[in-house]
Amino acid sequence: MRFGCVPSTCKPADRPLLPFVALAIGLAAMGHFVWEAAQLPLYTLWRTGTRREIAFALFHCTGGDVVITTATLAVATALARAFRWPPFGWRMVFTAITLGAAYTILSEWLNVAIRRSWSYTAAMPVVPFLGTGLAPLLQWLIVPSLALAIIGYRYRRAHGSRRNRPLKRCGCGNSLIRS
Repeated sequence: MRFGCVPSTCKPADRPLLPFVALAIGLAAMGHFVWEAAQLPLYTLWRTGTRREIAFALFHCTGGDVVITTATLAVATALARAFRWPPFGWRMVFTAITLGAAYTILSEWLNVAIRRSWSYTAAMPVVPFLGTGLAPLLQWLIVPSLALAIIGYRYRRAHGSRRNRPLKRCGCGNSLIRS
């Protein structure tokens, strides 16, 4: 028989993350919807599309953002658990945001330059060398960052900050943990 700590008391990575990840996705979905609505005038669809086409694009793009957010958070959460990073710590957040931004750069290039599914107006600032609109790139830097910062704060409050708690013996007596 193996002796050791009970996983739920000794490993912070074993705490339930799913409810907090779901909250982060929901909060990001609201942020993506607002951002998508705000940046619509930077796309030619705003001037050339009907109200129905514009509404469809708004919901379609927000839905895509939610799928991307879910995928990037799933990967970041899996990596956080595998490498025992603190939940909603800087590594997990950096991973999710980097993956989302990378996908955005690829998607914008593919849909603007190759497929020509949409196009920018002259008002859209374009990132040099990438050809990606600045607004969608900033969206993937700001919206998930805010959502993860807010939910990370809630997670730490719900589970207590591990840095500020004194050390105590684990339930099995083999190691010290923060109480």
